[in-house]
Amino acid sequence: MPTHYFDESPQGEMKTKEIQVSLDGRDVTVTTSGAIFSPDHVDTGTKILLEQLDEAPAGGDILDIGCGWGPIALALAMHSPKATIWAIDVNERARELTAMNASKLGLSNVKVCHPNEVPTDIEFTGIWSNPPIRVGKEVLHEILNAWLPRLETGAEAYLVVQKNLGADSLQRWIAASIENIDIERVDTAKAFRVLRATKG
Repeated sequence: MPTHYFDESPQGEMKTKEIQVSLDGRDVTVTTSGAIFSPDHVDTGTKILLEQLDEAPAGGDILDIGCGWGPIALALAMHSPKATIWAIDVNERARELTAMNASKLGLSNVKVCHPNEVPTDIEFTGIWSNPPIRVGKEVLHEILNAWLPRLETGAEAYLVVQKNLGADSLQRWIAASIENIDIERVDTAKAFRVLRATKG
């Protein structure tokens, strides 16, 4: 059976490799591996999302849902050194790589954990995510229903979603289904939508 990036415990040996990427204007070397999302580069959707990085809050607790090897969490940690970045992923290999990369880059403000390990009393000053669309609509809705309401009042979530994978229908679903969340499209580029959800 093939291993997917959303498996909790990917099968097979973790064979790591180093790649060169640009995050928050810095050229850095990071470690990636198979059985995680986009192991060879920063994917197009994440690049488009990170063009909004100047909107990230300077402090507080910021959440990256589905951190993979860490591009969003690492960029947020560089951009907002006074913030605590919570990088969550069900994939244990992804968590290991994000923690490794944060340590290598000296980013002590990144906390990596399983979603179930995030303290329940934390409210987030921001959520940034290239959400795991391929887990299926029902699971994706559960993920967003769990995390978007945990924004502080007035705080914003930035999500990037490919148009042909349901960005517009997801925007409509959030508007109709999650209380006290206002959702709007703030950018469209290369078939991706960047959505901004604001807690009312």
